Amino acid sequence: MTTHRTLYLISCAAPPARRITEGVQAAQTAGWDVCLVLTPSAHRWLEADLDALRQLTGHPVRHQYKLPNEADVLPAPDAILVAPATFNTLNKWAAGIADTLALGLITEAIGLGLPTVALPYLNAAQAAHPALDRSVTFLREAGATVLLGGKDGFAPHPPKQGNVDAYPWAAGLAALP
Repeated sequence: MTTHRTLYLISCAAPPARRITEGVQAAQTAGWDVCLVLTPSAHRWLEADLDALRQLTGHPVRHQYKLPNEADVLPAPDAILVAPATFNTLNKWAAGIADTLALGLITEAIGLGLPTVALPYLNAAQAAHPALDRSVTFLREAGATVLLGGKDGFAPHPPKQGNVDAYPWAAGLAALP
């Protein structure tokens, strides 16, 4: 299949990030040219895998802002998938905080009208925090698709009992345009 659309896969530091290759390969199979952007913590988790991820995607793996005089090394995105999206990232994104490259890209995506899907990975205790509901509602109203709850979303798990094997990469990709 010829790839002609560019997907920014933004990964946060949650257990499914350790299996980011599965998400990249699934997106590539769906016809996306995948550019991987990591939060600083996810970058630290995946540091030993960066060369393999560069080879897999054909692009540098980004995790921090470039300097003003540096050229962009990634093509412009046609869509963004934030997977796994953490409690922290969802709340900072909704608050408009752009203190990392990953957050800067997704906060800007709202203003650009860029199709953006978030596939969370969090536990039931985090999901019960009142800030999450406010943030998810705000992000959805702003045009982002947040796949949390319902039959097509991520179901929060009991604390310390997450099942990385059940992380629904396909649901995130299916929600993209």
